[in-house]
Amino acid sequence: QVQLVESGGGLVQPGGTLSLSCVVSGFAVCRATMRWWRRTPGQEGEVVATSSSTADNPTYLCSVKGRFAISRDNVKNTVYLEMNNLQPDDTAVYYCSAVFGPSDYWGQGTQVTVSS
Repeated sequence: QVQLVESGGGLVQPGGTLSLSCVVSGFAVCRATMRWWRRTPGQEGEVVATSSSTADNPTYLCSVKGRFAISRDNVKNTVYLEMNNLQPDDTAVYYCSAVFGPSDYWGQGTQVTVSS
């Protein structure tokens, strides 16, 4: 059974740091394209970061480039999103997703709130 379980969200002050985790079961993350998305109420979701199965050249939403970093631990079968210098505009529910074979899989999301 495929599961993606995110954790690590919370409340942080502007300029702060959070690290999100996405623990995957049911397939090996090294064989999947992994993404972090975010969504705020009333807006469409946006892809924050993408890591291909080769883990080469991750891509980022322009507004987070240089602040966020996606990485993966193939032994722990986990994907991470390190978020630095967080700003109020980063407030959203963050989701982990995977493209594995012909299917897409999603986690349940974790809330990130940036506020003083």
